[in-house]
Amino acid sequence: MLTMPTALIAEDEELLAAHLRQELAALWPELRIVATAPHGTAAVELALQHQPDLCFLDIRMPGQTGLEAAEQLAEDWPEGRPLPLLVFVTAYDQYALQAFERAAVDYVLKPVQRERLAQTVQRLQQALAQRQGAQGPAQDAVLAQLRALLGSPAAGQAPAAATLRHLQVGVGSGILMLPLDEVLYLEAADKYLRVQTADKDYLVRVSLRELLPQLDPQRFWQIHRGTIVQVDAIHRLSRDDNGKLTLHLRQRPETLGVSRMYAHLFKAL
Repeated sequence: MLTMPTALIAEDEELLAAHLRQELAALWPELRIVATAPHGTAAVELALQHQPDLCFLDIRMPGQTGLEAAEQLAEDWPEGRPLPLLVFVTAYDQYALQAFERAAVDYVLKPVQRERLAQTVQRLQQALAQRQGAQGPAQDAVLAQLRALLGSPAAGQAPAAATLRHLQVGVGSGILMLPLDEVLYLEAADKYLRVQTADKDYLVRVSLRELLPQLDPQRFWQIHRGTIVQVDAIHRLSRDDNGKLTLHLRQRPETLGVSRMYAHLFKAL
């Protein structure tokens, strides 16, 4: 027996949120809007609380963008529950639209037009019907779409720069040229990155999203939205009863969790 589908709308402009809600009610009367969020942080909190089937995410919101909210949802979503299908709501931006199309992620333009939204509704209805009894593949598809979108420069990443060999780290009144060979992992810490070597840690005023395109992707892997690890620093992996991966390092006692967004990196191991 099919249950009524549920949705969350994340939009910081009240009039646009109300308009989208009204249009969805006309096109899809069975759809139940369980929450409306005014910004990205609230979108994550409300989505985790209500666990809707669909999320309509404004791509540009205060605090967290729609893309950042989607990434956090993918990482924090309860095990055993299918991830929500995602629709991004955006103003016209040629490069963003190209990124959405390459990632096969659905989107609607502001102001929302009923004819275009009707196409999205039809796709969503088909996707919900197809994933009944096929939770695993459907979840894998959502994760693959998000990974493709996050990996696209048009989706907000800086263009790839020359591969770094050193990090410039402020130490007292000087600057240490830290070879990347010595870096075991990097963790986001507010506006900084914590850089961990075998015996020391440093703070660098740069965001993970800015630094990641400059790192050698064969040597440094993102394993969480806030963590990058040097592959050679990994000693072994363990998996718990829910399938969650944990990395054990060669030269450090702490362990690092791998989010479901990046667990595919280790499937061949």
